[in-house]
Amino acid sequence: MGRMPPEVMSRELSMTWQHVFTWASWAIVVAMLVVAISLGRRHRTTFYVFAILATAIGAFAEPLYDVAFDLWFYDVHNGVAGAMYSHFSAFGVVQPNWSHSGYVILYGAIALYAGKRMYDGKLTRKGLFGIWGAEIATSCVFEVIGTGVDVYTYYGPYELRIWNYPAVIGVLEGTQTLLFTVLAVQIWRRVHSQWGLSALIAAFPITMFGVNFGIGAPIVIALHLDENNFSSGIVWAATFLTMGLCALAANGAYRFLPRPFGAPEPDGAVAPKAMAAA
Repeated sequence: MGRMPPEVMSRELSMTWQHVFTWASWAIVVAMLVVAISLGRRHRTTFYVFAILATAIGAFAEPLYDVAFDLWFYDVHNGVAGAMYSHFSAFGVVQPNWSHSGYVILYGAIALYAGKRMYDGKLTRKGLFGIWGAEIATSCVFEVIGTGVDVYTYYGPYELRIWNYPAVIGVLEGTQTLLFTVLAVQIWRRVHSQWGLSALIAAFPITMFGVNFGIGAPIVIALHLDENNFSSGIVWAATFLTMGLCALAANGAYRFLPRPFGAPEPDGAVAPKAMAAA
């Protein structure tokens, strides 16, 4: 399948909601950056700023995601020049500027409110799954609004939608956010310089596409099967399989959470002592 219906491409972007998504999201990012700088000074680390920077830079790869998951950003076709606030396009999908602010909000928030707890080895399994659920809910709220007010859409033959939003996308996004933060914190525990945390910029696409194209492979393939192989039953099965794999990944992420400083790690090694720069 994977063919874009003509009515999707011709649908008009809501200018009002574009203004809301653009200005509101960037205002939130500015607030998050202020918090990141404040936390960085308090804990003497660049971790929080690099976490935000990593997610913002990662948004440049959004067109790859759009093609795989049948996402389309609406544009204006009535002759209004520069109607969409866009900075580039790829694969025929025009990218809105707020995609970067959206990435920071959806994928960078855990680092601010739970990164230090993870770093100190104080996050429990229950706490981790609570964060996973909260991130899935946040994703659903953000995208249910976006797909319901003529800003963008997932046009593929998804099943199990909430309003216009495929629920499987929310589960994937929550899982990706969780895995990125766990990996980022593990890097934080191991580097010995503040610039070493720039590795988070590379860590983000690893988890972003590892989760969405790896764990999400069943739903991506099911959505794009040739017509003689496609069926809604396969999409339903792929949806639940993908969600199940996400749950396994979230449970596995707990095994990779840092242990308290000085405590035994699962493999018998002893966790390092707290670094002065932490």
